[in-house]
Amino acid sequence: MNIINLILAILLPPLGAFLQVGVTKHLVINIVLCLLGWLPGVAHAVWLVATNKKS
Repeated sequence: MNIINLILAILLPPLGAFLQVGVTKHLVINIVLCLLGWLPGVAHAVWLVATNKKS
């Protein structure tokens, strides 16, 4: 787990998700979750970083 990605996942969830998985379905899901509320986007981005998803 990269600490910089984790910090970005908390502060700017779509950026943290993008740096972890690139332009994939996970990024789109994260953007939608952030539009629904900041906390769901953070939870998803932290999950992506913690599980070390690559695509």
